[in-house]
Amino acid sequence: MDIKNSEAPVNTVTLDKNLIDAPTNNIYEAISIISKRASQINGDIKKELLEKLDEFATYNDSLEEIFENKEQIEVSKFYEKLPKPHALAVQEWLDNKIYYRNTADEIVEE
Repeated sequence: MDIKNSEAPVNTVTLDKNLIDAPTNNIYEAISIISKRASQINGDIKKELLEKLDEFATYNDSLEEIFENKEQIEVSKFYEKLPKPHALAVQEWLDNKIYYRNTADEIVEE
């Protein structure tokens, strides 16, 4: 996932409802799919962030002072400026990059 080169907006953008529900013809189904993808993206970003923060981690046996070093702060600031997972998921949806299948359309053979 290339978050840095995404066209997703960093700020809130109002979209036409018809753009969102066009692929499914059901706004609730579209939102459900986008929500699931946003959760996946959030998990990926969190994992990547924690791995990068661990690279710069220093461990003390003393619990008196816990602090982040300068590198960890810079990494955290970078991730704060990225588009949020829901914006990334909506952009993927609009770009037809999310695969889904409608099980109601499938014919069940007995």
